[in-house]
Amino acid sequence: MERLIGTVSRGVRAPIIREGDDIVKIVADSILAAEAQGNYTIHDRDIVAVTEAVVARAQGNYATVDQIAADVKAKFGDDTVGVIFPILSRNRFAICLRGIAKGAKKIVLMLSYPSDEVGNHLLSLEMLDEKGVNPWGDVLTEAKYRELFGIVKHPFTGVDYVEYYKGLIEEEGCEVEIILANDCRSILDYTKSVLCCDIHSRERSKRLLKAAGAEKVYGLDNILTESVDGSGFNPNYGLLGSNKATESSVKLFPRDGQPVVEGIQKLIKEATGKNVEVMIYGDGAFKDPVGKIWELADPVVSPAYTPGLEGQPNEVKLKYLADNDFAHLSGDALKEAISDYIKKKDSDLTGQMVSQGTTPRRLTDLIGSLCDLTSGSGDKGTPIIFIQGYFDNYTEA
Repeated sequence: MERLIGTVSRGVRAPIIREGDDIVKIVADSILAAEAQGNYTIHDRDIVAVTEAVVARAQGNYATVDQIAADVKAKFGDDTVGVIFPILSRNRFAICLRGIAKGAKKIVLMLSYPSDEVGNHLLSLEMLDEKGVNPWGDVLTEAKYRELFGIVKHPFTGVDYVEYYKGLIEEEGCEVEIILANDCRSILDYTKSVLCCDIHSRERSKRLLKAAGAEKVYGLDNILTESVDGSGFNPNYGLLGSNKATESSVKLFPRDGQPVVEGIQKLIKEATGKNVEVMIYGDGAFKDPVGKIWELADPVVSPAYTPGLEGQPNEVKLKYLADNDFAHLSGDALKEAISDYIKKKDSDLTGQMVSQGTTPRRLTDLIGSLCDLTSGSGDKGTPIIFIQGYFDNYTEA
């Protein structure tokens, strides 16, 4: 009988991982133990993925508010710091903001509106329409914002983020002024020293600010790129991708991930003779159509992966073939014709009509999103994901 099961994604439980643990051995052992317990066998090109959180935890890649403050102080001195475009998140940004405030004398906090970069809303578009506010040109002071909209709480968290962030800054003994604007250059009316807190648009923001006369421009990716007073660090992403660990510390995005994925691949090869692909994954790259939140608050979906996960899918659309090239066929004849087409398809289908409607995204973004949805962010206890059949197609027996 032909195989009827295609791609399968399994969450694999692992021990609670602590600083100093051998993450490579733990992941490999967990995959092998799951194989022994489950009703499946490891094959070539299966995928093993491990969440960035446990990799960073094993590395001890943490930083405190004081360590963040020391780096901010070293970069900005006594300047008024324009902190622009942070996301609205108690988990992702609040502790970072405490550190930034502790290292500064005054902050001008500039929030984008009606939402932050990843879709957390301060306001609705309907509210802007009602008040005649143009988010592309209007700069709102905190007083004007309150006059127009009053107290607005996030519908999911119940938090008034303007008040919340203002309070965090003041608690650290730092003076604060808050404005709302969407042109990064608006901050230059207040200060020429800027910390860009946007994630995916950060390079553009830095470029525009420098061209417009900013004197000091850094991003979150420039804070803690090396150890400060014994802190963890990330040479590529700095504070980007960090999460709240405690009320006074963050867990940073993992560093040196390539030896981790290659080490896991090597141990599984030694144990099974099979060559699996391995990746570290963080947030998936997908959007919630109801909450309007784009999940990707990490700088990348995957900071490290084995070479077999490079590139993007090269797939044909089965329904296109069925409705067009082989519309005259049915049953076994249709199946045979489509199978033969797939076997002979070009190695690069870019731009061809037969591939329209397939997902034009990188493999690591697609697979990382699958992993993030499988593991969740709560108490499932499955920081390792094992995927089989991802590279199969309709012709696989």
